[in-house]
Amino acid sequence: MRNVITLVLGGGRGTRLYPLTKYRSKPAVPLGGKFRLVDVPISNALHAGLRRIFVLTQFNSASLHRHITATYTFSLISEGFVDILAASQTLGEREDWYEGTADAVRKTLSHLDGYRVQRVLILSGDQLYRLNFEEVLAEHIERGADVTVAGHLVPPESTHGLGIMKVDRTGRITGFVEKPESPELVKGFEIPAALYPKGSSSANKPYAASMGIYIWEIGPLKEALLSSPDAHDFGHEIIPAAVDTYGVYAHLFDGYWEDVGTIGTFYEANIALTQPDPPFEFYHRGRPIYTHPRHLPSARVRGGTIKNALLADGADLDRSVVTNSIIGVRSIIREGVEIRDSVLMGADFYPTARREKGGQPPVGIGEGTTVTRAIIDKNAAIGRDVQIEGREDAENMEGDLFCLRDGVVVIPKGISIPDGTVIKP
Repeated sequence: MRNVITLVLGGGRGTRLYPLTKYRSKPAVPLGGKFRLVDVPISNALHAGLRRIFVLTQFNSASLHRHITATYTFSLISEGFVDILAASQTLGEREDWYEGTADAVRKTLSHLDGYRVQRVLILSGDQLYRLNFEEVLAEHIERGADVTVAGHLVPPESTHGLGIMKVDRTGRITGFVEKPESPELVKGFEIPAALYPKGSSSANKPYAASMGIYIWEIGPLKEALLSSPDAHDFGHEIIPAAVDTYGVYAHLFDGYWEDVGTIGTFYEANIALTQPDPPFEFYHRGRPIYTHPRHLPSARVRGGTIKNALLADGADLDRSVVTNSIIGVRSIIREGVEIRDSVLMGADFYPTARREKGGQPPVGIGEGTTVTRAIIDKNAAIGRDVQIEGREDAENMEGDLFCLRDGVVVIPKGISIPDGTVIKP
């Protein structure tokens, strides 16, 4: 583990998660009431004994940097670190920013020269999963692989939006198709039954889709990236080419894995966390998902009805109805509010005072307001008797006070919604 460097890819502008990425980078987007997206890959790596981690980003990195600095600290006598590597321009290099996953790693290679590196673990910053990287690395070494690609088992109807791998009986990848437009393109790509993880069946999930998680030996990684300077993406270009050149193997995984890179998938993944038997838990004995300790008081509930909800630290609810929803840190929910099927990210601070007569509403949700199928970003101030309601079949649209994405109303960070406003696209 001491010879492994972990790179967490922060992505580009995060346009698919806009407006949640208007003021922050994608890895810094709040998740599950009190976490950040970046906490998931970092925690998975730390539990495997991987202590040298770089997070690669280039847009709106200030809040991400604050979170990393406040959360992941190591002893002065430890070699461990979690650091930000923001895109930058230096003399002698091309004057542009990261142009894709492969380009981001290529432009990071020079930063790795001062470290003892034998292998590089490459992770995405917008996925929700638990994966034992100790097992993945052990399998990689046992096979003598140049590259290992983590593959998630998927049904036939899911192949069109993913990178599908053809794997032989030894686990070696012999073919790779990125986002096949036709089932004919993956004909013969069914995984050999002998390779399926214990307890899994090939009947419903016969294909392996790349999870965007890679282990590379440092030599082949440098060779593959530097010999193809115009290849920008691992899935589209580098991995398909590597299959014909290197020993590329698959590690098959049949646990929960969700790409939360769009508003729709992000919303659904959060709402799923509120159910009685959620597909993902942030706490696992010995392997919790870490995040910034805020030292806030316990959530306070003054009455009302709460069913299938997550209440984060410091939330304050006054005789309200909350169903199938996440109530984030420092959320202020005032009397008579109804929150259904929604994600409230909370606030970075408590409101210092109530508004004066005729003034702007304070941060939080005002009396008598209803919120359904919505994401309310941090520090939003929602007035009294406001109605906010998304609709699954509604088309995407932009408003002065909101956006509609994938049928979900998104209230951007810091927005103020006047009393009596109706947002029902």
